[in-house]
Amino acid sequence: MKSPRCAGVTPVGRTVEIGELRVPTAIAVTGADLALPPQDERTLPAAVLDGLDRRPLDQAVADVQTLVEQHGHLIVVYSRAVPAAVEHRLHTVRSLLESDRIALFRPDLPPLGLAVLARQLRQLASCDLSPGVLASAGRLLTHYLHAGALLGSVARLDRIPVGLTSHARSWVPGSQFGVLAHPQPQLVKAGPDTVLQGPEFGTWMLVARGQLPADWVTGTLAPAWRVQGLRETELPAESADWWGTGRLVEFCAYLPDLSVLYQLVTSVRQTVCHWCGIDVIGDRCVFCSATPPPAHETTHPVRALTAGGGRHSRALTAGG
Repeated sequence: MKSPRCAGVTPVGRTVEIGELRVPTAIAVTGADLALPPQDERTLPAAVLDGLDRRPLDQAVADVQTLVEQHGHLIVVYSRAVPAAVEHRLHTVRSLLESDRIALFRPDLPPLGLAVLARQLRQLASCDLSPGVLASAGRLLTHYLHAGALLGSVARLDRIPVGLTSHARSWVPGSQFGVLAHPQPQLVKAGPDTVLQGPEFGTWMLVARGQLPADWVTGTLAPAWRVQGLRETELPAESADWWGTGRLVEFCAYLPDLSVLYQLVTSVRQTVCHWCGIDVIGDRCVFCSATPPPAHETTHPVRALTAGGGRHSRALTAGG
């Protein structure tokens, strides 16, 4: 397996390569509860944009601009359960800065799964991946996350399909439901002999306790999934809104090993975004949202990045 070419981590969290200083791409989250503790010694700290919508606009712009100036590129990972005001502020700040170096990434994951994904990107940020490839890696790595929850009620759950029978059962005292939101929606009535379909590869599991006992998750589901390790953390603030109830235990099975994550990302063919010129994997640039032009169209030279595009910019050809 290919070993990750990662920089060593200094006590102040910077990454250093032999012969040069390389400042890693910043990975930001919208709340401190989404900045999980490091998975290993190479996991870089998260930038926390907490209360972005409650601060004066000029201060929010200055804070984000400082991150971009210090790190070169910024990837903001945020939940679909984030308040609308926060999402609007993120887009406003990005527009005002007119920067091709800020990526806003909102995967379709529950809050705990999103926090795990952000930590995986923080692990990879210490490696020799360009900002565009690192940002694109988020979409790839979501396929290897199994995120769900044990719920005391599905009456207000609208993120995945819920049948009438399950809705009726949710009113029965003591009913509990195992729900998988990603990668494929599943819903079962939780019991000692009932589990959700899990990953077919080795994972660790992260568990966040809400207002329910976690026995079914830790004592039934985790053994059935053959998880190789189990850790606990605090429940994200957005989880109750995402799942429609505070009576829950959220869980996420994930790949913890940096070398495996690196192998997955670097095994995918890289291309150059035809619009902003940054290296990417997949069919959409996370920084400028451009998709590849239709194959029948004549290839046009890419435009240069805005000021500060750095070593990933591509110059326009003569006459472009």
